Amino acid sequence: MVRRGKPTTFEERIRIGERWEAGQRDPEIAEAIGCSVWTVRKWRRAYQRAGRSGIVSRMGRPASGALGQYPSEIRQAVSSMREAHPGWGPVTIRTELEDDPSYSQAKIPSRSRIAAYLKQKNFTRKYERHHDLPQPKAVEPQRAHQVWEFDAQGVIQIPTLGPVSLINIKDLYSRLKIASYPCMHTSRPNTLDYQLILRRAFVNWGLPEQVSLDRDSVFIDNTSGSPFPTILHLWLIGLDIEVYFIKKRPPAEHSVIERTHQTVTQQAIEGQLFSDGLDLERRVADRLDFLNLRYPSLSVGGQPPLAACPEAKHTQRPYRLEWEAEMLEMQRVYDYLSKGRWFRMTSPTGQFCLAAHRYNTGVRFPRITLEITFDAQTQELVCLTEDGNTTFRFPAQGLTKANLMGELDPLLTLPAYQLELPFSRKTWRQIMLCSDLTGTTL
Repeated sequence: MVRRGKPTTFEERIRIGERWEAGQRDPEIAEAIGCSVWTVRKWRRAYQRAGRSGIVSRMGRPASGALGQYPSEIRQAVSSMREAHPGWGPVTIRTELEDDPSYSQAKIPSRSRIAAYLKQKNFTRKYERHHDLPQPKAVEPQRAHQVWEFDAQGVIQIPTLGPVSLINIKDLYSRLKIASYPCMHTSRPNTLDYQLILRRAFVNWGLPEQVSLDRDSVFIDNTSGSPFPTILHLWLIGLDIEVYFIKKRPPAEHSVIERTHQTVTQQAIEGQLFSDGLDLERRVADRLDFLNLRYPSLSVGGQPPLAACPEAKHTQRPYRLEWEAEMLEMQRVYDYLSKGRWFRMTSPTGQFCLAAHRYNTGVRFPRITLEITFDAQTQELVCLTEDGNTTFRFPAQGLTKANLMGELDPLLTLPAYQLELPFSRKTWRQIMLCSDLTGTTL
């Protein structure tokens, strides 16, 4: 559908120029971008004439300004209102002007003229451009362990134990319940919690081909229009596991794992008392064995999952904790990042953040939007200014095996490791990891 009345973004103009360079005609570009042919023609011609510098927005009236035809008292009133009330938008300011007796005989600017004036005077906030992460297409699984759905249930209050969040993994094809891990004393599991349950699932079943995730902040940077991959995402990519993010909110998608939350809770937790976290974990594991080996599942013809699909006993992609450092291929991570594009705005001092790491372009480049790509050969971020005249290159921070492996790395590299007392959530995770390490003595 063609948009009307909505301005193009800097990213869309780049795409117009790139598609023109690739040989596409204006109507084809307009259909792909979702705007009119006239809009495409305008920015394509600007790109032809001046390249990237020709597609930077220059809104307003350079000579007289957006409110140049109105008395200086009106312009001053708009500026004063916005300075005193940064949250007031053009509609509010226009209404205030209409209600002020001082301007009862004056012509009041329209909402759009006030908005243009606020932009011209730098009273408006610039927004980051939008660009999705590259990801595989959604697939209808044709074999066991082709796609795992993976998610955490909302917090459960358990008598004697307090708040518990249950992380569940389920194979879409066989309906095998891969794992269920209770995270104690938290309502929001973190990256290390998810890595723990995935590693334990990998040890027991092998590596899947793809995992399907929702858009929770632990999986994806949902605060940015162009999210940079999280540690968990890049770790899975490095292990040669595709990551797919659902496009609709559950239960429109992820209905299988949502039902699994209910099943595991009803089977293992409701109405039960547990002496401690270890007791809870054991009983949840016992019920998973029951559900996989004995319980007739309607979704696989009324048989237990492993009876209906015996090939689901292993993925045929073996994994051991002590193999992870060798299995984690950083070139896969670099190649994946080279397909991405991110837009970040610099601070008043020229700094910007990407994946919680700070970079500095210098004070000569405040409050501008940078287009950022990744050079897989040099492992550098390549940052291009809006006008295309300046390029910065920064060594990418945080892209090491140690960073991606998290808690497992020190356990593999040290001959002895002292656990903290009393046992915290962190210590409990380390105990779980050590229990799966070959030849480890606790």
